[in-house]
Amino acid sequence: MKLIIAIIQPNKLEAVKEALAQVEVFRLTVMDVQGFGRQKGYTEIYRGREFTGNLLRKVELQIAVNDDFLEKTMNAIIEAGRSGENGKVGDGKIFVLPIDDCIRIRTGERGPEAI
Repeated sequence: MKLIIAIIQPNKLEAVKEALAQVEVFRLTVMDVQGFGRQKGYTEIYRGREFTGNLLRKVELQIAVNDDFLEKTMNAIIEAGRSGENGKVGDGKIFVLPIDDCIRIRTGERGPEAI
């Protein structure tokens, strides 16, 4: 079992959800997050003054999958989350972590069956 944490552009969320549905991944958690990497923020003008913000809005997906679904899930996120053919700085990151156990609260099932 693995936990996939994907940080993507907010405008790519619907495309990623559709791509995940096509590979039969229907359970995920979505959170609004802020951060920066190579983009190093943004500059905008507000009331005639230049304003520099260093935190950019992103969306974080958390998806628990069985090992059989790991590659399909990551490929779906990459394909739908990438800007253009080669991508752009700021498209996001995917992190994969091991899961020691999973318990479905309703039934008490444990392990891969609970996912």
